[in-house]
Amino acid sequence: MSDTNPIEVQQALKGASYPTDRKTLTDLAKKNHASEKVVDKIAHLKSDRIEGPDQVEKEMFRG
Repeated sequence: MSDTNPIEVQQALKGASYPTDRKTLTDLAKKNHASEKVVDKIAHLKSDRIEGPDQVEKEMFRG
């Protein structure tokens, strides 16, 4: 998913506490004024339970 920048994702998830769930991360991204594209990708992560930012990166950028 190379059309999304990892720095945008980091900014969107600023202040996240892990482990957490996909909905909480999606809500946080909206609160952090992330682009719709980034919010949508977070909302569609494969896993519901997210253990850490490395898992977000893996699911978004490495499939």
